[in-house]
Amino acid sequence: MSDASAWKGFRKEIRQAQVLLQEQLDAQAKAEVPQDVLASALPNLLEQCRDIIRNSDANTLRPMRSIHHFACSGGTLISRCVAAMPNTQMLSEVDPLSTVGQRETFVPTSLIRLAQHGSRPPDQDVLVNIFLAGLRVLSDDARQNGFDMILRDHAHSQFCLGDSVLERPTLHEMLDPHYDLNSIVTIRHPLDSYLSMKKLDWIRFEPRSLEEYAKRYNVFLDRYEGTQILRYEAFVDDPEVQIKHICEVLNLQYNADFQQVFSAMRLSGDSGRGGGKIAPRKRRGVTPEILQEIDQSPSFRQLCARLDYQIPTD
Repeated sequence: MSDASAWKGFRKEIRQAQVLLQEQLDAQAKAEVPQDVLASALPNLLEQCRDIIRNSDANTLRPMRSIHHFACSGGTLISRCVAAMPNTQMLSEVDPLSTVGQRETFVPTSLIRLAQHGSRPPDQDVLVNIFLAGLRVLSDDARQNGFDMILRDHAHSQFCLGDSVLERPTLHEMLDPHYDLNSIVTIRHPLDSYLSMKKLDWIRFEPRSLEEYAKRYNVFLDRYEGTQILRYEAFVDDPEVQIKHICEVLNLQYNADFQQVFSAMRLSGDSGRGGGKIAPRKRRGVTPEILQEIDQSPSFRQLCARLDYQIPTD
């Protein structure tokens, strides 16, 4: 039964109940209506109410929010500001299929890792279902306590490790069939994020080049085609306007004092900039070797054109 037909039947029963109530009042003195008529009608009406509530709950997707970005692209700063919004609950660095840390065998609190190290390791679909089942418990708890849940992706695990991008579902693809999902992708000039990754020695793909990085960035954007994109540069130029926009996209309440409290937010993977001030930063030094990489990278030029960023020449 559709929600529309259920409501139509519900309204009909309400009207019938109203008629019965009026008849009961009018005829009670004459004893023309047996006392059990009204009592027999009400349980039927109440059961229809329960059915509508059950069907509505089963057919309505629960809300969920997600944030996706590459490492060193300003995602930590933006995520901490989002976590400073009222009644939010953020899970950081989420990727149930990540291979990072998979060699660690003492993992008594992780059901996914326990299954992977068990005597009969399950396939990928089972791991995703374990994640979704656990997330359902957390999201139900968040809902009951009035919290808005947000998942911060660890896209690095899928797109920036190993010899190739891993061919498996993204976090967004895992969530989308099961939740009313609102998502954003945050970006930064790819040269700035690449230079930061080199500085931190976080490049774990082969070949370790700007061309390979840009190829992977393009694949990432392909997989998140249609998702709302937010520029890090726009955010640091005008944090208040941009965080209001994020709140609209993610359907979150807005906290006008977020710039005073965001630095107190602590997240897993909080390895980005420190301090409590939001402001632009100068680009790291571009060496002649980097300029040569830029000149020899068609994927980087394609990426800059796609994201409407200028290609540095010095």
